[in-house]
Amino acid sequence: MLYLLVSHAVHDGHITLLNLLRYISFRAGCACMTALGISLLLGRPLITMLRRIQRYGQPIRTVGPERHIIEKAGTPTMGGMLILIALTVATLLWGNLENGFVWAVLLTTLGFGLIGFADDYRKLARRNTDGLSKRARLGSEFAISLICGGWLQYLMPPELANHLAFPFAKELLLPLGLLYPVFAMIVITGFGNAVNFTDGLDGLAIGPVVVAALVFAILSYVVGNHVFADYLQVHAVPGTGELAVFCAALVGAGLGFLWFNAPPAAVFMGDTGSLSLGGALGSLAVAIKHELVLCIVGGLFVVETLSVIIQVFWYKRTGRRVFLMAPIHHHFEKKGWAEPKIVIRFWIVSIVLGMCGLATLKLR
Repeated sequence: MLYLLVSHAVHDGHITLLNLLRYISFRAGCACMTALGISLLLGRPLITMLRRIQRYGQPIRTVGPERHIIEKAGTPTMGGMLILIALTVATLLWGNLENGFVWAVLLTTLGFGLIGFADDYRKLARRNTDGLSKRARLGSEFAISLICGGWLQYLMPPELANHLAFPFAKELLLPLGLLYPVFAMIVITGFGNAVNFTDGLDGLAIGPVVVAALVFAILSYVVGNHVFADYLQVHAVPGTGELAVFCAALVGAGLGFLWFNAPPAAVFMGDTGSLSLGGALGSLAVAIKHELVLCIVGGLFVVETLSVIIQVFWYKRTGRRVFLMAPIHHHFEKKGWAEPKIVIRFWIVSIVLGMCGLATLKLR
């Protein structure tokens, strides 16, 4: 919004210090601080409201770790609304609203957040952990992801639109043709649910999301700049530099939420937050042609998802479990690890994976 106002002012010949707003880096920093400020300001009132409305808090799975039933009972959920409010306001305020990539990623994020909200609401209304049916939930996610994939495909340069790019090999492009939107759908939906699987301990999911958002802020800025993209040997996608503002807003909103979600959590993000955050990361990766790099940066989410798949597959085949409990963070709980130890060590892993993702940018 502010970017458009400044652009019109410059066009009319009014040159002022507000020209700073024309720079993505400046607006990204402002978006981060704005989202952080909003989330810190609204956090306590929102949590108070959620406690009053929900009364008994999020239903706790009886099949989960025993201590969760005692320690986490009564904690309100749907805290993801705080992230979405801060993220949306900061992006609309500091982003270029004429940029199609910004709208595609933002609306996909909000769409997944709406699905998560419906799931959380159903759980609270029924006072159990059964939310939306799998068919309704996945069907909605697939629909939004497919629309997003087609939208992003339309916005991309023709030589990249239907192709899968590979890290470390700029010259290698895999043509997917009409299947590309389907591939994008799988990536976006897959990561939406991967973050959802990871959200099982206080602060566990939001930390790696912040790390991934920070990495993708850098990648978006590079990919959107022809000079930097050529120097660092990645495919340039004009217009995606503006996504750095969205990513920075996501970092600020995530940090603000972590202030209230740090152990012991005053609020859970719920599916409202986890699905929307995963959808945001997936759509960002598709937009900047870094889908495979997302599997590195978001490797923690991939491992959490694989642990569930392996556990279910092996149990159905043999009747035995590979892990004491899945997702894998519960396995370490069962082994006696304290919750803060698991969270901090998983954060360390996510930071290392984030640096590995940045390492895919190679100098000439």
